[in-house]
Amino acid sequence: MSLFITFEGVEGSGKTTQIQRLKKYFNRKGIPCKVTREPGGCPIGEEARKILLNPDHREMVPTSELLLYEAARAQHVKEVIKPFLKKGGVVLCDRFSDATLAYQGYGRRIDLKWIERLNHLSSQGIRPDVTFLLDCPSDVGLKRALQRNRTLKQEREERFEREEIQFHQRVRKGYLAIAKKEPHRVRVIDTREGEDKVFERIRKIVDDLIGSKGSRIQGFK
Repeated sequence: MSLFITFEGVEGSGKTTQIQRLKKYFNRKGIPCKVTREPGGCPIGEEARKILLNPDHREMVPTSELLLYEAARAQHVKEVIKPFLKKGGVVLCDRFSDATLAYQGYGRRIDLKWIERLNHLSSQGIRPDVTFLLDCPSDVGLKRALQRNRTLKQEREERFEREEIQFHQRVRKGYLAIAKKEPHRVRVIDTREGEDKVFERIRKIVDDLIGSKGSRIQGFK
């Protein structure tokens, strides 16, 4: 079928939960599906993730952060995303190029046009068929994320969670600005509706996409 679906949102917005539910939905339909993430998704990407999310790296400058994300994405697209899409499968990705615009552009205030050029280069021009922006107030999501990290013992990946609330508010505003610019691709879903209602909205949108590509739901190799 070749379908690229990305999930975006502030920290603690519930992306992982919805991705896993959607993966099970595709599995029940017998549609080949791969779940991946950014930064990460491949060996080099995972090494970059360790650097980018480590809270000890407080001195990392915004430009270094941006270029590490772009380098990780270039490897991820080459090794994972592009080959799976080429075979006709569905890729579910936890964050992609929109995250770089939101976090490094709106959050860190790096020039957006520069980031857009780098995003195009690192992604080889690949664009999501649909992006689900799971939206919630920044303080609510941050509280959830910190609690999750403590529960799962993921404190070594909370460099962004330790940023000031104003940073997270800028990120959220950035995401909403992206959605306003591309409403056909970026679907905003209020996570305060509850996990089940959020998934039902996602499922309906995905079903419409599958229907529009019905003639292509064959031939995974």
